[in-house]
Formats: sequence, C-alpha cells, structure tokens
Amino acid sequence: MIAALAVGALAVGLSGCGRQTEANAGAGGGASGKGTIGVAMPTKTSERWIKDGDYIKQQLEAAGYKVNLQYANDDIPTQVTQVNDMVTKGNQVLVVASIDGTALKGALKEAKDAGIPVIAYDRLLRDTDAVDYYTTFDNLKVGKLQAESLLKGLEASGAPKPWNIELFAGSPDDNNATFFFNGAMQVLQPKIDAGDIKIASGETNFKTVATLRWDAAVAKKRMENVLTKAYSKADVNGVLSPYDGLSRGIIAALKGSGYGTGGKKLPVVTGQDAELESVKSILAGEQYSTVFKNTRDLAQATVKMIQEIADKKTVTVNDTESYDNGIKKVPTQLLEPVAADKENVKQILLDAKYYTEDQLK
Repeated sequence: MIAALAVGALAVGLSGCGRQTEANAGAGGGASGKGTIGVAMPTKTSERWIKDGDYIKQQLEAAGYKVNLQYANDDIPTQVTQVNDMVTKGNQVLVVASIDGTALKGALKEAKDAGIPVIAYDRLLRDTDAVDYYTTFDNLKVGKLQAESLLKGLEASGAPKPWNIELFAGSPDDNNATFFFNGAMQVLQPKIDAGDIKIASGETNFKTVATLRWDAAVAKKRMENVLTKAYSKADVNGVLSPYDGLSRGIIAALKGSGYGTGGKKLPVVTGQDAELESVKSILAGEQYSTVFKNTRDLAQATVKMIQEIADKKTVTVNDTESYDNGIKKVPTQLLEPVAADKENVKQILLDAKYYTEDQLK
C-alpha cells in the first residue's frame, strides 16, 4: 500500500498541466524537461503567421519547453489531424490559431477529456467549451483604427465630398473579421449617414464584402468587378481593407484599371499586420496605412499564460466579457494595436525591432 501511494504521489508530481509524462515520451523528451507544447498555426502563406510561429517557438524553448509547431497550409482537415495528434502525444498545452474557428470542436473535446488546456491564439475558437483562454489584440480597436486612418487619408487627399469608398472584410470563418468590420463601421457609418461617404457599389453587408481565407486573389477579383460595375464614370477615393495581403491584391486591381498613373491617384487603402511588402508600399506612397500588431508581444503573453497554468497560478487576463464563442465567454488577454502610415511606420517598426533598417530599404 505504501508503494502504491508513493507511485501515486509521483504521478501527481509529474502531471503538471495536462499529461507531462506522456508529452515527454511522445516528443522524446527527458523526465527533467518541462514537456511539450503543441502549437497549431493556420498557414505559411502569410508572413505574419510565420513570425508568430517563430516567436512563440523561440520563447517557449527559452522557457525550457519543447515545441510541437505545425502549420496546416489553410487546409482544415490537416489542422484537425495535427491537433488530434498533439492530443494523442499528450502535449501539455495546446496553442491554436485556427483556420476555421468552429471546425476543431471534436479535436478540442478530446483535448478537454485528456485534461489538456487550450489557448486560442489570435483567432477565437467557437462553439466549444474546450477553450480555456484567448490571447489576441483589441480587434474592435483594429477596425476603428483602420477606419480612422481611411478618413485621415481621404481628408489629406483633397478629394471633394462625398468620397467614394468600397468596403472589404476578412474571412467569414474567422471571428476576428467580424470585430474588424464592426469596429470600422462604428466610425464610418455616421459619415455614410451624413452623406460624407458614398458606397457606389452598394455592397455594405459583411457577408457580401467578406473575403474567404483572406485570399488576395479573391480580393483582387472583387475589386476588379466593383470597378467595372460602379466606377465607369467616377473614381474610387478609398478602400477599407482589413489586411495587408488583401490590400496588395486590391492595389493590383486598381493599377490594372489605370489608378496610380497620369493624373489618376491611387485611392487611400488601409491594411493590417505591417507585412514587409506592404510597409515598403506605404513608404513608396502606394498603400496608405497598416495596423501594426507586435506578434512578439502576443507570443510573450501566450507563453506567460502557459507558465502560469503550469505553476497553477492565476492566469493573467484583462477581458472576461467581450469574447463569447457561442458556448462560453472566454477569458482573454487583449494587446494594443497601433495605426501606422508613411509619417510614422518606419519609426514604429524600428523601435519595436520588428524589421531592420536594411529590410525597409
């Protein structure tokens, strides 16, 4: 009986958060290690997700963890398989940036049944009670900053009112896309109602302006269609774009229709994520602005959560009401986004050590 109690005490000591013994065995780690953290990222087609994966891996390894980092290349079944594999291997905590916020319910239930905590990373996991925490930026504020930047650029352009603008939104299966759009419309709707802004295409509904998988080619095609449909006799003055990749596709469509040449100015085009190609575009006077979200800070906040879970401490959050996933309000740590345009983007990014001077040339 004494021997059995001793074995039980040892098992409790090794359990940590989730199943540490299995995590070490599955990853080939030793008993003295902290175990393995599963990190599921959506794609490598976006520069920002590569940075996110790199930052969180570096910081977890510096904290003594092994990292099972997987990218799903925007393929939902692949991500489901990856998350299931992390559960099977007993990874101690799962950090999940989902492709589709509702598609992982089954895999996440398996994680919960196995006692493995789940942190939603920058994209809310929906319709499940198997998500414990959420780390992200203030997504409503991101949308507001984009709209405020759009208005700032329109004012500076000298174009007479009413300004013709078009609206783009992100992927409808990404919960953040709704927050971005709603935040932007809180700023833009009063201007539309006052007659200062006109949506010549008439396309204002989120479902209509959404861009599946944040695909630049989809945004480019829609911009081309809008220009053909609504701008044969007028110019578009601005475009609300929620993400730099979409912004580049939109600008390509505009250039294809003669904007940016002769006396036909490129419209004011917003963005998000401070991707290097778009930052260079801003410095060159093409894309007007972006919203910078320092993903190094987001990774740091996530690693802090993981350490607090492991140490059985109170997990740091600053919002317990805003992010309802349809089943529960998920405790969230919100970080601050920063608006950036040609006037300040270089300094912001250099100060954050996000890029080097040579990279921005």
